[in-house]
Amino acid sequence: MASSIHVLLTDDEELYVEYLAKVLRRRGMKVHTAPDGSRALSLLSQEEYDVIVLDLRMPGMDGLATLEAIRERDALTPVILLTGQMDLDRVTLALKAGAAEVLLKPCPVETLVSAIENANERKAAAKELAEREAE
Repeated sequence: MASSIHVLLTDDEELYVEYLAKVLRRRGMKVHTAPDGSRALSLLSQEEYDVIVLDLRMPGMDGLATLEAIRERDALTPVILLTGQMDLDRVTLALKAGAAEVLLKPCPVETLVSAIENANERKAAAKELAEREAE
């Protein structure tokens, strides 16, 4: 299952991103990383991802602005937000903007892996449903 998941991991904490990318790759996922929202959007214009993991607080274009820009381009790809501070107002805004899930970091790797796999399954089901309705 995990071997077919293509993940975009966006976070400004370089060591954290390297660690997560390494762990996800060991689980068979294809992972690309971006240090900020602008770079993530650039990568999204070049390639399609199954799941996007995005830090909520980043310098420059933060996770909320990045999420909103992603949703303007793509309503289907699930976005999992990571945050080091559980700011209820920002989390609420993120969920309203279309985040699939918000996780407190550092979250256990198993929690993140499960969230990615579940989000990917929901995307596949939504895509299949849309295709059936189009027939």
